Amino acid sequence: MKSLFKSVALATAMVAAPFMVATTAQAEGEKYILVSHAPDSDSWWNTIKNGIALAGDQMGVEVEYRNPPTGDLADMARIIDQAAASGPNGIITTLADFDVLSGPIKAAVDQGINVIIMNSGTAEQTREVGALMFVGQPEYDAGYAAGLRAKGDGVGSFVCVNHVISNTVVAERCRGFADGLGIELGDSMIDAGQDPAEIKNRVIAHLNANPDLDAVLTLGPTSADPTILALEEMGLAGDIYFGTFDLGENIVKGIKSGIIEWGIDQQPFLQAYLPVVILANYDRYGVLPGNNINSGPGFVTADGLEKVEEFAGEFR
Repeated sequence: MKSLFKSVALATAMVAAPFMVATTAQAEGEKYILVSHAPDSDSWWNTIKNGIALAGDQMGVEVEYRNPPTGDLADMARIIDQAAASGPNGIITTLADFDVLSGPIKAAVDQGINVIIMNSGTAEQTREVGALMFVGQPEYDAGYAAGLRAKGDGVGSFVCVNHVISNTVVAERCRGFADGLGIELGDSMIDAGQDPAEIKNRVIAHLNANPDLDAVLTLGPTSADPTILALEEMGLAGDIYFGTFDLGENIVKGIKSGIIEWGIDQQPFLQAYLPVVILANYDRYGVLPGNNINSGPGFVTADGLEKVEEFAGEFR
């Protein structure tokens, strides 16, 4: 099984592109399109690409990954319209901004296309757009669990480094964390942007202006990696409490070295893999899970890192 995983990951990496297509032997002729809000620069989504590719191979269906190259949500809305117009059996999509994306998703559902919401969105929004189900992590709940954990470790104040400020659902991680600590979010969340150098500079500036902060919270590799560099430059690496969402190569290294206390794994592989399996079985046999599927949260710490290290950036 290990060799299969590695070969699939290698094959996926070789064909990765802004509009990556993974075609497989199509026993039943089904086609499923995954549309994400991620820009091409966000490597965290490689695990999503690996998940959909493996599911396509195992189920014998055609799968396609599409995204707006710059992360522009209006562009993503157009991509959903285009995907629906191509007549797939199903669409798997993130719901990063309800106001921008709900219209195209509802239109796809009205055309008779089965839709599963993954990664970004809520159970309530999933029902409102008429999608079959949500596969992902309840973001507020994950943030709240992280806040309770940090409170137990003595944290009373923090800064949330948000690199996707336009994604209101992801911001729930910050709000949940604050509620878990028992404090107001207030101005504890900063808009870090997407540029690594700018993220690093903004973290340094905020920590210099607020030297008494207990903790730093990042929302994924895009913000975590530059924050690691910022803390190293300031001499705070390993001294300030640092938690993050999601995993990546540098995050795993940071956990192992003691710079990062924990990472919250929402298991993105499952967010892409399961919808393909579910849609294929729904089309073929009419069977469907009776509820949404929570893919996370799960805390990853220095204990038990072996399997995470082996598959970080591929399937974890």
